[in-house]
Amino acid sequence: MTVRQSSKRRDPIKSEVRPKDPAAAKRPPAAPRRLKPAVVEEIFRRFHERDPEPRGELEHVDPYTLLVAVVLSAQATDAGVNKATRKLFAQASTPEAMVALGEERVRELIRTIGLYRNKAKNVVALSERLIAEHGGAVPPSRAALELLPGVGRKTANVVLNTAFGEPTIAVDTHLFRVGNRTRLAPGKTPLEVELGLEKAVPAAYARHAHHWLILHGRYVCKARKPECWRCLIEDLCPFEPKTPAPTA
Repeated sequence: MTVRQSSKRRDPIKSEVRPKDPAAAKRPPAAPRRLKPAVVEEIFRRFHERDPEPRGELEHVDPYTLLVAVVLSAQATDAGVNKATRKLFAQASTPEAMVALGEERVRELIRTIGLYRNKAKNVVALSERLIAEHGGAVPPSRAALELLPGVGRKTANVVLNTAFGEPTIAVDTHLFRVGNRTRLAPGKTPLEVELGLEKAVPAAYARHAHHWLILHGRYVCKARKPECWRCLIEDLCPFEPKTPAPTA
């Protein structure tokens, strides 16, 4: 009796394919590469050389007016906030005066900026809290600041840095973008970028790193079309593709 061979032939290609390692699929992706310390040092050396004393663009005269301005700046431009606070601070530049002014009047004075109703409520409430718990002074503590109405970690970091000289870093959308594009501190959340920058920035530049990076992101390393052709650190930045200079 003749035994017929199976018509199915062994596929030489499939036979060479090894089954996937199930453990490999569970492994987290490799962490993004950070810049070398020498490159980071050079980046901040250049920022410092160009602008040794960077300043934020929110108008204020003391820690209290700075705090109010930062609270009002959420989802609003600095220029728009400045326009509103010029009128507001002319009538109330202390916690006591702000409480006396009242929420309705504050609302009227800042109605040109976004979310003005809730912001007016927070400004009066935080002023009441400062009077009741801190003698009308702005506390130089992140924990204490974050207990105030309308104040989160980012706002607290701005106040600590600008008003009290602390080497804190407030990560807004501009700084988040710069931290990831440049690989200075890649991260998926603002907190990851903040903590990464705290480790990466050389101590000599920590005081002003916050403003250098925010201003760089606002005016050069823009979201949709970064202006790489005029970037101070273009040769050190791994971001690709670089945006060419516009042609006439």
